[in-house]
Amino acid sequence: MKLAWILWLTHVLPQPAADSLCLSTTVYLEARDQSALGQQAVAEVALRRRDSGLWGDNLCAVVTARKQFAPTIVSPRTRLSNIGAWEDAVAVSLASERNWALPVGQRKLVVPGASHFKVTHVVSASWGNAREVATIGDHTFYRVPGLLRQRG
Repeated sequence: MKLAWILWLTHVLPQPAADSLCLSTTVYLEARDQSALGQQAVAEVALRRRDSGLWGDNLCAVVTARKQFAPTIVSPRTRLSNIGAWEDAVAVSLASERNWALPVGQRKLVVPGASHFKVTHVVSASWGNAREVATIGDHTFYRVPGLLRQRG
């Protein structure tokens, strides 16, 4: 299936189904070649950003904010063709949403406080005051001080 079709579908699906599809698509595009832990970390960043309200008030708005996540960076003609990786991304995303629905103190955090990530071999990022939280696979996760308004 093509990314453009998936993004169209998110506009006609009811909530929370649209958000689950947006998160699954993002996890697939950003981390399908990573471990489950790496995929959870990507999902956690998107969920934390949603809670902050700075990129939108739902997951679809967050992951389609201009040049923030793969759904707006890769071509809309991109095919999501690895069925096994898609199934893994959906499972990780749904589990991450269930975890994030828990009270803040009960959540299992993979990258506490991380609001950003980049692929390790990318030379630079524009967040000069970021603190590295973790490196998982080929992604490095960062907390940008003062950026997020919520705990977790």
